[in-house]
Amino acid sequence: MLAEYFQVGPRNYSGVPVNETSVLGLSGVWRALALISQTIASLPMHAYRDKKDGTRERVASFLDNPGTDDGPTPFEWAETVILHLLLHSEAYLAHVVNGAGGVSGLVPVHPLAVTPKWEIDKETGKRTGRKLFTATLDDGSKKTYTSATMTQVLGPSLDGLNGVSVIQMGRNSLGTGIAGDRAAARMFGRGPLITGLVSTEEDVDADEAAKIKAGLDEKISGVENAGEIAFVNRKLKFTPWQMSAADAQFLGSRQFQIEEIARWFGIPPHALMQTEKQTSWGTGVAEQNRGLSRTVLAPWTIRLEQRLSRLLPKARFVEFDFAGLERGTPEQEIRLIIEQMQAGLLTKNEARRIRNLPPLPDGDATPAPDDDAEASE
Repeated sequence: MLAEYFQVGPRNYSGVPVNETSVLGLSGVWRALALISQTIASLPMHAYRDKKDGTRERVASFLDNPGTDDGPTPFEWAETVILHLLLHSEAYLAHVVNGAGGVSGLVPVHPLAVTPKWEIDKETGKRTGRKLFTATLDDGSKKTYTSATMTQVLGPSLDGLNGVSVIQMGRNSLGTGIAGDRAAARMFGRGPLITGLVSTEEDVDADEAAKIKAGLDEKISGVENAGEIAFVNRKLKFTPWQMSAADAQFLGSRQFQIEEIARWFGIPPHALMQTEKQTSWGTGVAEQNRGLSRTVLAPWTIRLEQRLSRLLPKARFVEFDFAGLERGTPEQEIRLIIEQMQAGLLTKNEARRIRNLPPLPDGDATPAPDDDAEASE
């Protein structure tokens, strides 16, 4: 709090504090973070092993429930880790060790509570290539972890030690968004939110002015007066209150704020509910949604997969399953299954299993591609 009060750290052009709490107050940032972290957390994360025949098989591992039974659920665990990566470009996972000395769980530690540094060999004075992590615990004490007791998942980095945080790099544009939110709050809290001004040609006292206003409200306000003709036994002049050019420009800057946030997180604006410049229907948006998996979600999951795979025995690896996210429409899926059956890639029972249908007695035979092609003709 003192650092925030005295503006310790890199300043931004808007002059407002830009930190984890303040950027989460921006609706666009909140939506972008929720979209990426919750989508990734909803993907199944499994461990696999390559077989000698070139196929793979799923194997059980502690990553089926990395938060352990007493900690967060797998969804909550993945969501927290991805949020740490998105905001700070770093995620720290303290190892939970079982009685046999193996890793049985991973506890996410907030990146702001951890300071990494390179381990220095005492004899040579050179880096060993390993890292040390000093974590500040809840009681204020400090604990040092090694690479064997804590895993660092690193986002974009310039030195291989610390990640390049979006809060740091985007402090100017995000700070402008925060300042815009505060300006909007002040405008609606203190600004004139009225329909118009009514003035009289003669002087009236406060009581009479209140009666005139009450009479106007009674005659022209409410659904019961819709379509009615208002009669006022006064000589009054009504001047509509119109939005100024400065107000219109301010509203435009609020829309631009969403586009800036979309750029920082690599999300198409329509995913942040910004649909003024494009339709919400059609193949264009569908392609953007598929591209979101490849260009935004996959880079974050790959970082996590490769780090977690190092904690497993050799020849085993971790992978997020994007199949459900990239699945097409039911019509497209059925058409693909039929084509795979005709090509001899699927049996009838394998196809029925995909559609959650019971097997057929003779459904395990693989049809010859030529036979199916002739039958279709």
